[in-house]
Amino acid sequence: MEKRLHKTDLGTITYWISYASDTEADVAVQEDSCADTAEELTFEPDAAASVTSARLNQSIHKMRIPEAPWLIFLPGLSADHRLFNRQLSYFTETMNCFVWDPPAHGKSRPFKLSFSMDDLASMLHEILLAEQIANPILIGQSMGGYVSQAFLSLFPGYAKGFISIDSAPLARSYYRAWEIATLKHTKTMYRSIPWPMLQRMTAKGCSTTLYGQSLMRKILGQYQKQEFCNLVSHGYKILAEAIEKTEGETSSNPFGRPNCPTLLLWGENDQAAMAKKFNQKWALETGLSFVEIPRAGHNSNTDAPNEVNRDIEIFVAELNR
Repeated sequence: MEKRLHKTDLGTITYWISYASDTEADVAVQEDSCADTAEELTFEPDAAASVTSARLNQSIHKMRIPEAPWLIFLPGLSADHRLFNRQLSYFTETMNCFVWDPPAHGKSRPFKLSFSMDDLASMLHEILLAEQIANPILIGQSMGGYVSQAFLSLFPGYAKGFISIDSAPLARSYYRAWEIATLKHTKTMYRSIPWPMLQRMTAKGCSTTLYGQSLMRKILGQYQKQEFCNLVSHGYKILAEAIEKTEGETSSNPFGRPNCPTLLLWGENDQAAMAKKFNQKWALETGLSFVEIPRAGHNSNTDAPNEVNRDIEIFVAELNR
């Protein structure tokens, strides 16, 4: 994948793109690629990441479409592009792919923490326009799912589809006042936990597998404690503000139904802030299609990559019928 930069007044965003190709040479990993080959070879998926060998060997060529779609991978809070290593290695050969390090994450640092959820969506839109990416399918994990929903609200009709991975609805009707208030005041809690313990707790809370936890620890290792606390507390604050912002829209769309075809994915063992409960209610209230990923945690795409890849593949095929 090719590394590219997008400059803003707050900092520079790093992202990567690749174009669908039938030849293996076109997807060769470059030095500045977002792939982490050594890591992929070091950490093998355990039982929670395994599905049948038939799924493992399933080729996307069987579902090939005339014009390759754009898959836009958006990592969650504190994670970076590596969160989607096992999706990118699967899809880059036959689908156009985009992934970024969100502002203030990974290689998109330093970056001033003065942006809102709508700002993130607008910055993403600017990049997609610059790259002439039309009709994308947004694939957002956790915070990336909230950014996707803000994008859909700001730019209706631009995206062709949306896959929410372990995220939750961006709609005021689902949340109690105390839940929103808590999101605005997380920094003290994070500061009170010793940094080594905080890294272990975060990694274990995100994933049920050795690979997923090891990957998350590696990602967290790039931050200093103060930087991490500032980042996550800001992320939760802008999430709370984005949820509150939807209150005026409740009459027209009270349950946060996205304005494009949508698939909800969540891990069976997701323990992150009642995300599973919110997803179940989201599906119930809106009738959205959903899949509960067996034995997976909050980062279900790292815990069960074959299952998640298969679900993405089927969703894309359905969109192009």
